Amino acid sequence: MDTGLFTSVKERVLSNCGKVIVGKDTAIERVLTCFLCSGHILLEDVPGTGKTMLLRSFARTIGGSFRRIQFTPDLLPSDLTGINFYNQKSGDFEFRPGPLFSQIILADEINRATPRTQSSLLESMEERQITVDGVTYPMDGIFMVMATQNPIENYGTFPLPEAQLDRFFMRLSLGYMTREQELAVISRRPVSQIVEELDSVVTFEEIDQLKKLWPQVEVSDECAGYIMDVVQRTRNDGKLAYGVSTRGAIALYSAAQVTAALSGRDYVIPEDIRALVPDVLGHRIFASGTTKKEMDDYFTALLAGVSVPTESI
Repeated sequence: MDTGLFTSVKERVLSNCGKVIVGKDTAIERVLTCFLCSGHILLEDVPGTGKTMLLRSFARTIGGSFRRIQFTPDLLPSDLTGINFYNQKSGDFEFRPGPLFSQIILADEINRATPRTQSSLLESMEERQITVDGVTYPMDGIFMVMATQNPIENYGTFPLPEAQLDRFFMRLSLGYMTREQELAVISRRPVSQIVEELDSVVTFEEIDQLKKLWPQVEVSDECAGYIMDVVQRTRNDGKLAYGVSTRGAIALYSAAQVTAALSGRDYVIPEDIRALVPDVLGHRIFASGTTKKEMDDYFTALLAGVSVPTESI
């Protein structure tokens, strides 16, 4: 399999988004990986670190439609999915699509909405469809949700239940920039102007081609076994209330294939898996009350105790 298109798209996406999000190439690559896997992202970080601009710049980079939804306690499911309204001119009900009928969705501060509204996202995320008043509407072929939440402020929030957290492909965190990077950012022109000037550098045809190609990346029996060793280690850990689900194992397998392709290889190596474990599996255990850093430390210790395959790869 020729991986030239993967590396080309990766370079273009990193370069374009890097004009807005400085020094966060790994996070941008993770967003691209999740997008190619048709997954969704949970982005946890303190306010003002560029969460909104990350997804806005990514949407413009791929030429996709973008909608930002501010989640609040009074937000209703119909505010997301749409409603049937009575048209007095035609004398009949017509469907008015909600903001979920877009390609790239930013669900800002998702944990500030009620569980009923949060759950209205699930059908669109999992089934790529929305049902309103018994009628099902298919979603666009390109569709990704990135939900954000503030990890340091819990007042007035509704924590996401474990089953809903498991629907997210990855949990990411941007973190602060270095001093030099931040000095460059605070002295430049407003970031909103830079985003508006971004051009699309990836076509939908290229995206479709990449989504068809990455499942062909080879995963050896040893690497597949390594994934299961890590997953089963979480399930057998007596300190955990529950381990990683089968959905989590599938996500890690798929993410490793895309990561390998973006690195210019048509086969997965253990380093691909190790790099992805905290982001793909971290929110699937100890979901409540555990920070991303604590989960990263946990997986660092876990990976140190799992033998890495070194032969026949």
